[in-house]
Amino acid sequence: MRSRILTAGAGASAAALAAAIVLAVPAQAAEGDAHLSVLHGVPGLTVDVWVNGARTLDDFTPGTLAGPLALPPGAYDLAITASDAADASAPVIGPVTVTLAANGNYTAVANLDAAGKPTANFFTNDVSRIDAGKGKLTVRHTAAAPAVDVLAGGTAVVTNLANPNEQTLTLDPGTISAAVAATGTTAPVIGPADVTVAEGTHTIVYAWGSLADKNLQLAVQTIEGLHSAPGSVPGALDGSSGGVPTGQMVLGGGLAAATLLLIVVGLGKVRTSAARKP
Repeated sequence: MRSRILTAGAGASAAALAAAIVLAVPAQAAEGDAHLSVLHGVPGLTVDVWVNGARTLDDFTPGTLAGPLALPPGAYDLAITASDAADASAPVIGPVTVTLAANGNYTAVANLDAAGKPTANFFTNDVSRIDAGKGKLTVRHTAAAPAVDVLAGGTAVVTNLANPNEQTLTLDPGTISAAVAATGTTAPVIGPADVTVAEGTHTIVYAWGSLADKNLQLAVQTIEGLHSAPGSVPGALDGSSGGVPTGQMVLGGGLAAATLLLIVVGLGKVRTSAARKP
């Protein structure tokens, strides 16, 4: 499996693209490790992320995602503080305890609840095999907004989706002109934007931001290599590509290379700390 995330509509500087390549380097995953990604979906708030009391992500900016990080299965305490806090004793979100199962795939999201209050949500990503000739699309509502419908080509394919729920569809491969509208309406509050559903790929779309503040956005994460036989991934008879995520790419307008490098270093510290945990 390969996993990546793109922030819809965001421009990417050459420096950000170069730094993103660093994140796409395969992680040294042990057999049975879980894989955890972290998405920052709180507008206007630069934060630090702490795992088991250790600063893991420094100056983490909205619309970006770190990981996937390979971690031994077990329980981890996540806390999000103001940028450059001395420690995790005064979090703006959390602390929350998440339990990672062996070989599980997860995304932790710092986002706004329906009323606009910063919160955190923890999603289990479906990495089961997808029927040959099909792709999966999951929509997750993580925005400060009422329930919404998701429109494909102007027709509602997901209805009455409320924060922090999700809905998954199995679809034929293709490019969908997707938009998000208030439930029962067709006037987009996000989009329309093209979303590609590929064979053997689980595409996950996050609506994040605030309707009241008019900064709603989409982020798109893909988990690839979930083909069923006959597979179409070169080098794998069953369509798989190794069974674990091999990298994740972030494209974010104005995201400096130095920040991405700090994330990479911080993720390495978490892995070392987790490996030492009894």
